[in-house]
Amino acid sequence: MNDFIAARGQMAVSLAFHIIFSCVGMVMPFLMAFSHYKYLKTNNEIYKGLTKAWSKGVAILFATGAVSGTMLSFELGLLFPKFMKHAGPIFGMPFSLEGTAFFIEAIALGFFLYGWDKFNKWFHWFCGFLVGVSGLASGILVVAANAWMNSPSGFDYVNGKYLNIDPIKAMFNEAWFSQSLHMSVAAFCATGFAVAGLHAYFLLKGKNREFHTKAFRIAVIFGIFGAILAPISGDVAAKSVAKRQPIKLAAMEAHFETEKGASFLIGGIPDEKAETVKYGIKIPKLLSFLVDGNPNSEVKGLKDFPKEHWPPVAVTHFAFQIMIFFGTVMMGISVLYLFALFFKKNWLEKHWLLKLFVIATPFGYIALEAGWTVTEVGRQPWIIYGIMKTAEAVTPMPGIQYSFYLFTLIFISLSLIIIFLLRRQIKMVPYLYDATDPLFHSKK
Repeated sequence: MNDFIAARGQMAVSLAFHIIFSCVGMVMPFLMAFSHYKYLKTNNEIYKGLTKAWSKGVAILFATGAVSGTMLSFELGLLFPKFMKHAGPIFGMPFSLEGTAFFIEAIALGFFLYGWDKFNKWFHWFCGFLVGVSGLASGILVVAANAWMNSPSGFDYVNGKYLNIDPIKAMFNEAWFSQSLHMSVAAFCATGFAVAGLHAYFLLKGKNREFHTKAFRIAVIFGIFGAILAPISGDVAAKSVAKRQPIKLAAMEAHFETEKGASFLIGGIPDEKAETVKYGIKIPKLLSFLVDGNPNSEVKGLKDFPKEHWPPVAVTHFAFQIMIFFGTVMMGISVLYLFALFFKKNWLEKHWLLKLFVIATPFGYIALEAGWTVTEVGRQPWIIYGIMKTAEAVTPMPGIQYSFYLFTLIFISLSLIIIFLLRRQIKMVPYLYDATDPLFHSKK
């Protein structure tokens, strides 16, 4: 493994792990705050128990996310120093603001965890809600920095120099809104489905039904909200990509030939050497319509661009297809649940419906990881699109493969620790927060 591949691999592994913690931090506090609100309005002790259970999960994942996020910030400077040298002064503002949001999130979480029966009840609730707001803001600011890499702005690039720097314009670049919107919606979808699937599993086991029913109904609201909005935010993001990075769009669709009335490809195996796609299903004119609103508009193919600027077509295309597949499945489950909610209420207690949510537990995060693969791999060979190549930014320091092995081992260890802690917490839930248990009130 050469140093360039090791550096890219280390960032890929780090991002793949951290994105899960980030998305949980963006959404889980809102579930917690919603449950807390229900407790304050109804005085139902089950909602209090649920809020406490979820808050412990938030605390575990927040601590781990803080570790992985800190590692990522060091990695950017260690692995890609030339990138940080030039890009740091330009897109440093969202990173600094993200740090502020992180500190607010940490303080608010501390207040919430230790503020039971100590603060005014509505101030205490507000602290929990603030954890979600600051977590969401933190995620959006990081995505804004990433969007700048896809749509660099806020400076003039003259003779290899970065002049007339405008940090505000850099932060609010052309890609920040579409990427932030799609990422936020995906986070709600993934986390909502994961939490709903977990509580659906316990409902199937027949454990503490009232507790898990309330938890499932809250989580499923957030999951459905994300799943239904995901195609809309995805359409906004895809149109933005088509305008700013047509080569990435072409790779996503394995679209080699420029044509009018371009077809949307479902599935297929791209052959970059032969510049063809095998076994795919084409829907005539749909790609042109999705990109431009006109079924006869022209969509550029990969052949219109220098081959050395092509991203890895197969990886980008497969990741895009995986994202669409799992997103579509979750949207279908959401529509089915809404149909049951309004027209077939007896379905809500059926095991087959709960089993669907159990099966779909990881789908949101699979789609999320695939979407980030599209974003990052589809930008290659550029680290700053159209300006600096990734190979030009990597550190000249040798032995990066050993850093890759070390950091991978650290992330695997963190994952095992999280699984152990969450598994123990989940096992304790039916006993610590069962309002039908006479010991419940003594455990509060």
